[in-house]
Amino acid sequence: MPEYKNAGYLHSQFKMFHLKDQEHHEFSYHYHDFHKILILLNGNITYCIEGRSYDLLPNDIVLVSAGEVHRPMMKSDGVYERFILYISPDFLLGKGEANQDLALCFRRAKAEQSHVLRFQNSYAPWLDSAIQTLIRSLSDTDYACGLYQEVLFLEFMIQLNRSALHNGITFIQNTPSDEKFAAILDYLASHLTEDISIEHLAAQFFLSKSYLMHSFKRKTGYTIGTYVATKRLLLAKKMIAEGTPITEVCYACGFKNYSTFSRAYKKSFGECPREFRQSL
Repeated sequence: MPEYKNAGYLHSQFKMFHLKDQEHHEFSYHYHDFHKILILLNGNITYCIEGRSYDLLPNDIVLVSAGEVHRPMMKSDGVYERFILYISPDFLLGKGEANQDLALCFRRAKAEQSHVLRFQNSYAPWLDSAIQTLIRSLSDTDYACGLYQEVLFLEFMIQLNRSALHNGITFIQNTPSDEKFAAILDYLASHLTEDISIEHLAAQFFLSKSYLMHSFKRKTGYTIGTYVATKRLLLAKKMIAEGTPITEVCYACGFKNYSTFSRAYKKSFGECPREFRQSL
């Protein structure tokens, strides 16, 4: 995919990083096929996710669901320091039960149409403590350190969801931006599996075809066609993981024939749909 890439790889249930950039760096738009949580520790950063932008403050928690295209923008020179978690969606599903949904914060983010949680004064001390302990665990090499990190990770996810439920942290609104563009992304998400031409989309939002194509590429880093194709493939992967028959997935996700679907799937994820099904 020439316009953007699937960045980062996850070969375990979750992975943690403590990163620090000392100099100004230009980040490209990218996506992951796993969830990402970023906690800003230091830096003057605007975070762009699916056409929405957020001016971050230290300790803000950024939630990026699998498949969401995003990038940070450094607004000035200085240190950009953050703590990052990569999380397998299946891992959260396997740990939670009906009333213990560890992926609740990601679903709340979608419902609130916001990707950033912000502390309300010191109302969430348990969450803050869980974050600091998790960061310190990166340097732990003692007995069963991997298992200990998993315990701390689960505690963090529990405290994150508790704080979100009880208003210890709240979803913030994105900075003022192009509301029409956000509406276009919402429309594509709602009609993802339908046959939507650029001409139809331009007419739907009273825009010229040329303006729509150029502004979409400028604001997301990729073309409308590539965006729709990738979203369909991510939906297909999710449906296969849930047990839907592969042939049914192919047509349900808007592909016209199985061979085209299989080739696109393998190009995106490095394995064909049936290989993924066998690996589950």
